[in-house]
Amino acid sequence: MERPVPTDVEREVTPVDLIVSKSDAEGNITYVNPIFIKISGYTQGELLDKPHAILRHPDMPKVIFKYLWDNIKEGRDVVAYVKNLCKDGSYYWVLATVKMAKNPDGSFRNYMSTRRRASQKAKETIGALYTKLLEIEKNEGIEASEKAFNDFLAEQGISDSESFNSYMQNLNKE
Repeated sequence: MERPVPTDVEREVTPVDLIVSKSDAEGNITYVNPIFIKISGYTQGELLDKPHAILRHPDMPKVIFKYLWDNIKEGRDVVAYVKNLCKDGSYYWVLATVKMAKNPDGSFRNYMSTRRRASQKAKETIGALYTKLLEIEKNEGIEASEKAFNDFLAEQGISDSESFNSYMQNLNKE
């Protein structure tokens, strides 16, 4: 499938929208709810068995996904802002909560992600951070971007995934 060309058109995620997806251990989509389909512009058939990266907007720094995967693979929930790319090139911002689901015997079942509307304040704050990280990533590499991200976390007093998640949730309050 050909990647869409990004546009400056933002799709609205309303306060009542709840975008849900599930994926396997490799990040391939195994379930999407109707809101996900509506907002992304893709059909269910175009999304299932595809990597979540199909929605990755080029404005998203790789270091954010590294942080997300490093944590969820260890069973820690992650709450983070994501700018997604729609099938028509438009985009939407969400506050994503990603969790590892386990079977009753404790084995891996899937990853589940729920996404809600991102506030304007959060989009502005996180957008500026992501722009800075992406610029560092492009010019100096992902290691430099990861150092800048870790410096940002330290400046905010964020020392673990719980304080990171709280920071992200608090940014979304209008």
